[in-house]
Amino acid sequence: MSDFVARARDVLKARAAPDARKAAAEFVAQAQRDVAFQLEACVHCGLCAEACHFYLVTRDPRHTPVHKLRPLRKAYRRARGPFAALARALGLAPPAPDAAELEQWSELLYDSCNLCGRCTLVCPMGIDIAGLVRRAREGMAAAGFAPADLYKASERALDTGSPIGVRWPALRRQIELQEQETGLRIPVDVEGADYMVILSAIEVIGFPAVIGALARIFRQAVVSWTIPSAGFEATNIGVQIGSRDIAAALLERVVDAAERLKVKSVISPECGHAYTALRWEGPNLLGRSLPFKVVQITELLDQLVREGRLRLRGKDARRLAFHDPCQLVRRGGLTEEPGRVMDTVSENAVRMPAQGAANFCCGGGGGVSAIHRAEKLRFAAFELKKRQVEQAGAEALVTACANCRNVLEEAIDERGMTLPVLGLTELVAQYLEPEPAEAKP
Repeated sequence: MSDFVARARDVLKARAAPDARKAAAEFVAQAQRDVAFQLEACVHCGLCAEACHFYLVTRDPRHTPVHKLRPLRKAYRRARGPFAALARALGLAPPAPDAAELEQWSELLYDSCNLCGRCTLVCPMGIDIAGLVRRAREGMAAAGFAPADLYKASERALDTGSPIGVRWPALRRQIELQEQETGLRIPVDVEGADYMVILSAIEVIGFPAVIGALARIFRQAVVSWTIPSAGFEATNIGVQIGSRDIAAALLERVVDAAERLKVKSVISPECGHAYTALRWEGPNLLGRSLPFKVVQITELLDQLVREGRLRLRGKDARRLAFHDPCQLVRRGGLTEEPGRVMDTVSENAVRMPAQGAANFCCGGGGGVSAIHRAEKLRFAAFELKKRQVEQAGAEALVTACANCRNVLEEAIDERGMTLPVLGLTELVAQYLEPEPAEAKP
């Protein structure tokens, strides 16, 4: 057992005996110079509230993004804020957060925050509010105050490799079915391939056609690729629950697989938090540089199209709108690639209001889709996405995140709407020019 796994197991033990003092200590540990600067910079202007879909649909002041940081801010000001020692001596320091308060704040820090970063985007002081919520979650998770659903998903991920328990036999069967469907061999555990594809559990179980789509795309583009039989799970529940230790333990498995197979690049799939964990947080979580390049599948599709390696024929005539996954676009910086890929397969791409970096979250990011008690609030937040779709007159949605796709489909069904949700990778494969063997006589 690696040190990362051992520490991750210790985090899971905390749920049996929640400890407010441990949470406060972790809050203080998180409040290093960068965090302290941001906490002190807030001018309480309220702009973050008008950017948050949870606040906009409820008008509940508790859902103001910066308000969710109260336990973190209290612990910081009591222990490390300006004149903290004097304030404590004079009895003027804020009290440390207690268990009852933290239980209450668990719903605010988890159920009503997708870590989507829309609040960060509008903050005039440049405060990364979503990043601070993530820091606050570190204290909550380490001390036993995270939602039970996320602890259970984390335990499954550590035990089986997947937050919903998807093991290699399940993926192997999906690969076999896609090989039958496409007539193409899907490479597994090939050493020295240029690209290693990892997949989210939602793709494996809910949208396995993406595997066949990749096989068709890579065959035409002549891409050397493989799927690992171990370390294939891209989903990182550690990022969502807010535990660096869990995140590192899960990430280590992907890195081990890439190193074992000696690949040049790892393709992060249609999963936003997987991309964030591997590309932007990976080296910091593991404490070392990664010996391979990380590329998100949308980036690679865009590259292959621009290089002329994909031959496309025809376009979808429907009014298609692209739903921008927060962790890929707003937090991940992929602002141009999805639009360029959409233009290659859509005859009538339409823009939704506040599209791109300002787009509204699907409502399920940041682990919210896995929290049962948050379902009602998540469906309520979908109202803003529904308005965007209706204003654009979209006949179908396209996205590049399987979690977004799943969450949107659930909300669309709950509202009784008829609106297909498509995966971008599968859409590209649909409009590939047929290979000679595929062409009809």
